[in-house]
Amino acid sequence: MHLKQSTLELETTTREALYDITTQVTAAVEQSGIKNGLVSVYAQGATAAIMIQENWDESVQNDVITLLRKLIPYGGWEHDQQDGNADAHLKSGLVGPSETIPLINGSLGLSTWQNIFFCEFDGPRQKRRIVVTVTGK
Repeated sequence: MHLKQSTLELETTTREALYDITTQVTAAVEQSGIKNGLVSVYAQGATAAIMIQENWDESVQNDVITLLRKLIPYGGWEHDQQDGNADAHLKSGLVGPSETIPLINGSLGLSTWQNIFFCEFDGPRQKRRIVVTVTGK
């Protein structure tokens, strides 16, 4: 068994958005040299998340943001008294900080319509970090 780890960096431009990071994760997997195993994609930060979602067009990603805004609106939360971003913490906790993807013969085991998205809930940020860990052989 082998383990390779790398960190991706991403600049976000809006408060809430999904950013497709599939190409960057694929490059990290290729650089690892590992052909079969598991790929963990982890968002560092308490106001961000990782999601696997449809990649056909932006409508699903926009719908995700719209749904989360309806479920967890901005303002009125106890934590807002500290720094005004309680909704971002709640959204990231609901979606979750990571995803695990099978690695099959050197390729991510995603279906035709799946991509990996970094979910920003408290942007814009100059530097967001995503840890990619590849394990296998």
